[in-house]
Amino acid sequence: MSTDTTASVSTHILDTSIGRPAAGVAVQLASRSGRDAEWQELGGSATDADGRCKDLPALPEGTTHVRLDFAVEPYFEKKQAEAQQDAPANRDSGPGVFFPEVAITFAVVPGEHYHVPLLLNPYGYSVYRGS
Repeated sequence: MSTDTTASVSTHILDTSIGRPAAGVAVQLASRSGRDAEWQELGGSATDADGRCKDLPALPEGTTHVRLDFAVEPYFEKKQAEAQQDAPANRDSGPGVFFPEVAITFAVVPGEHYHVPLLLNPYGYSVYRGS
């Protein structure tokens, strides 16, 4: 919930390689109060079955920048292991994911809500300010 003195953040992840939400991805939230300030780790959550993080920590008053860190490698390793069980002859010898983690940093202003969706696949990602 946002107030006049703080911003709020939410996120969700869609795995575009399968056209479904990415469940079980760990997400960490950090903030800072100025471009040159130190990052403050606020905690985190994991995406639910709908790919959403509904319980990210609140941002402290004075936050100007936010960073979301998505640990996507374990998610794709699990997906790759499941696929190999289904079709062991189709094993790929390359890495299962090109980007093992995704860090998104963005500026915020007090009183605004920021929904930041992540569109994800093993070899790329896209992010935008949602609603």
